[in-house]
Amino acid sequence: MEIKLYNSLTNQIEPFHPIKEGEVSCYVCGPTVYNYVHFGNMRPVVVFDVLRRLFIELGYKVTFISNFTDIDDKIIKQAKLEGISEKEIAKKYIAAFEEDRENVHALKPDYQPRVTETMDLIIDFIDQLVKKGFAYVIDGDVYFRVNKIDDYGCLSKMKKEDLLVGARIDENSKKESPLDFALWKKTDDGIKFDSPWSEGRPGWHSECVVMINSLIPDGHIDIHGGGFDLKFPHHENEIAQEEALKGHKIANYWMHNGFINIDNVKMSKSLGNVKQAKDLINHYGGNVVRYILVNSYYRTPVNFSDELALSAAKELDKLEQTYNKLAVQLQLADQSIDDYSGELDVESFLKALCDDLNTPNALTEVYRVIKESNVALRAKPMDLDLIKVKYFSLKKMFNILGLEFNNVILTEDDKLLYSKYLEARTNKDFVAADEYRKTLIEKKIL
Repeated sequence: MEIKLYNSLTNQIEPFHPIKEGEVSCYVCGPTVYNYVHFGNMRPVVVFDVLRRLFIELGYKVTFISNFTDIDDKIIKQAKLEGISEKEIAKKYIAAFEEDRENVHALKPDYQPRVTETMDLIIDFIDQLVKKGFAYVIDGDVYFRVNKIDDYGCLSKMKKEDLLVGARIDENSKKESPLDFALWKKTDDGIKFDSPWSEGRPGWHSECVVMINSLIPDGHIDIHGGGFDLKFPHHENEIAQEEALKGHKIANYWMHNGFINIDNVKMSKSLGNVKQAKDLINHYGGNVVRYILVNSYYRTPVNFSDELALSAAKELDKLEQTYNKLAVQLQLADQSIDDYSGELDVESFLKALCDDLNTPNALTEVYRVIKESNVALRAKPMDLDLIKVKYFSLKKMFNILGLEFNNVILTEDDKLLYSKYLEARTNKDFVAADEYRKTLIEKKIL
């Protein structure tokens, strides 16, 4: 089945062709770990987790990388605020992020590189840029020469001359051009490292490039992902550095997810409407948070509200009820709810996801199967083979979307209780049947 993806580099939907047949390499920018992550940080986690699951389902071998930025001015500031070291701050908030990631059911990345663990490679990378004339040193700081890259702006579609017009002119700047960006910053504040130029820290834009090069041959990957806000300058500057040393744009496909709005207003610290992911997960549950994110097309904004979350919870309850009814009927017939090798009703679902990860259309297919399942459950006599197809189709769909439901697992006593309930109804012993029914409902069997 052919996958088509919207490529931010070309601004069009393109058929996906991997660098290596049957394999996919994907890098997604991870969080800067100075505090608990907000709801917006969960969007790329969920979006690219669904994409990863889709590739796996289609038989690709996937290498999935997402980093932690564990050196940053914000980390230093938070360390001072909490009275602990930068290392302890990073450790604390990495653990918190990992808990959030698990709670929204995202698979653990194959690699999770950290800046502190890649420092020698970052310094060597910057040194190569200096030696080749793509970077220059002034008073212990190192800057990248943007003018050396002819197609700078290829991702953001911004022209250098337009950027220069809009650039702030700092009379005290040591840079050759206002467009040049820092690769290394000399500092006396907070954590710092030795380099050929000074004691300091790397600039943010070099970190991801080096991590990709450290894990993928020649640093050339299939997909680079992240939030839309990273498109410029972060991803643009990544491309510039890779072009300077390797002559390619890091990834063949660049994918960017949309923003999060809160009650129709963009989420931002300045407006004070930032929602921490852990708070939403604790209040509504990881399934609700994930459903909200997959219920919107990944390139459009998500408009979160309490009403939306409550509505999502109700929808998930409907899905779970039907899913469990199918599972119960299979178990009552002594059929497996774990293993099945027959045909599934998932082709339209997969086609929707293969069309630029259109999760809303994929959910439409889920609801179609749910509706057909409810019809099958009411049929007399019940078609057990159809029940089986619908159950395992939903199981496959939920797995790819990352929605998790707890199946009702019947014991032999549960099956006996159900038999007694049917027998009481047949014998018109309605008092006993009502008692059995009450217990079966409590056990979610009915």
